[in-house]
Amino acid sequence: MIFFKRHCILEGTCKHKFKKKKSRDLWTFAKHQTTVCSSDFHVSFRLHLERTIARHEVAEVELRHADYDGKREAPLLPEDEAVIIYNRVPKTASTSFTNIAYDLCGKNRFHVLHINTTKNNPVMSLQDQVRFVQNVSAWREMKPAFYHGHVAYLDFSKYGVMRKPMYINVVRDPIERLVSYYYFLRFGDDYRPGLRRRKQGDKKTFDECVSSGGSDCAPEKLWLQIPFFCGHHAECWNVGSKWALEQAKYNLLNEFLLVGVTEELEDFVMILEAALPHFFRGATELYRTGKKSHLRKTSEKKPPTKETTAKLQQSDIWKMENDFYEFALEQFQFVRAHTLREKNGELYVLAQSFFYEKIYPKAN
Repeated sequence: MIFFKRHCILEGTCKHKFKKKKSRDLWTFAKHQTTVCSSDFHVSFRLHLERTIARHEVAEVELRHADYDGKREAPLLPEDEAVIIYNRVPKTASTSFTNIAYDLCGKNRFHVLHINTTKNNPVMSLQDQVRFVQNVSAWREMKPAFYHGHVAYLDFSKYGVMRKPMYINVVRDPIERLVSYYYFLRFGDDYRPGLRRRKQGDKKTFDECVSSGGSDCAPEKLWLQIPFFCGHHAECWNVGSKWALEQAKYNLLNEFLLVGVTEELEDFVMILEAALPHFFRGATELYRTGKKSHLRKTSEKKPPTKETTAKLQQSDIWKMENDFYEFALEQFQFVRAHTLREKNGELYVLAQSFFYEKIYPKAN
């Protein structure tokens, strides 16, 4: 099941907190309920509450876009029809990048919507796939839109949609991503330091986990970036599938506007600003100077030893995930070389290098 929450309001800044009186009353009621209800009911009620508030926020936006005179709405301009989907791979600096979108949405006049899936499941049911495609395609009140969430790639053309959204993503060195995720489950990060994590209390280091053959650091846990790009086919989630690797590469080249790497995130932001200024105008400056440029840092993270790294690199799964990462890195560096230039230690965007001529018939 999916629902959307924490969207950006065009007329102001992003709503990171619920400010409406009705929402405050709901939260007050929820807090009161938690003192008398069981923990299971609390979780269920909170989930229901989040969805209720999300629907309330959506209704507010749709109401502002309603045509009160009953006249036919004017067609949207091409840039106003634009939709970006950022199907975030966990622990690739996705929160840091997403916060840039939240900071820019009010100024640049687009909506940001978080795709919240049940239990963070990246694979949607078929009926949810259809609902999601219909929402993204027909929800004109939310356009232009920036959707983000931990969901696998979805091919919109499969559902008969004429205009597909633009996909973007970021990938990371596979072992570094797994190490970050391992410690994140145990110690959290500086974004929400008080939140209790699933593996909190487990003091075992990543090196100790690998040495003892633990499940949380097994090579199978590396298999994530490939299926996120491969998509919703069953074979995508078959660990070690060569077909999934090739499909992920194909999708990266043909279905994604741009795929960056965590290690060169600023360049990724610069290229997006150059290519899609109506979304990302001001993003580079915000990344360099803003407080949220490196917002989320995993706590207590210890780099693995050379022995641990070498042991993981013996796995065929690592070899495939690293193959995909190197493929993505090569493609990103190719795009960057044709988009950015360095002068006196500073990067700048290349000017437009094409123009039109010999235009016929000639105007009278």
